[in-house]
Amino acid sequence: MRHGRLALRSALGTGVLAVSALVLAPAAAAVDPQTATLDFECGSYGSGSATLKAAQNGTSATIELSTSAITAPVPIGAGAVNSTLTLTRNGTGTTTFTGNANPALPAGSPVSTGPLNGTVAPGDSLSAKSLRIVVFGITVTCNATSEQKPGPFVF
Repeated sequence: MRHGRLALRSALGTGVLAVSALVLAPAAAAVDPQTATLDFECGSYGSGSATLKAAQNGTSATIELSTSAITAPVPIGAGAVNSTLTLTRNGTGTTTFTGNANPALPAGSPVSTGPLNGTVAPGDSLSAKSLRIVVFGITVTCNATSEQKPGPFVF
């Protein structure tokens, strides 16, 4: 009888530990696809392709963006580009990803910015719609002229 209670307590303790580990473990989240491309038109500043790389950690997500649609006219220091990427959310609404974490950009190089930070919910489907960049007080607005390929980011 005593041996049976000990085995039961041991089994219960193991079960409690297993459940605790599951509760405390970070939620595994994945975005698919992780990389996408599209084209932007930026008015007199140019047009060209853009590459977006998305990552997710729970409800927080980041998108890094590089585009040949805009080139740096002069050297731009790290963190000097304020960016807002607007994306369609689930085909009806919009959401924005913002940040100013650009690397240093030599004159003539394509603009690269991010990670841009945003919030997502499970199942969100996001597709880039526009990009607004502010550097040295100059605002450049780019609009998507193609669909995001291979498709929207699904979180």
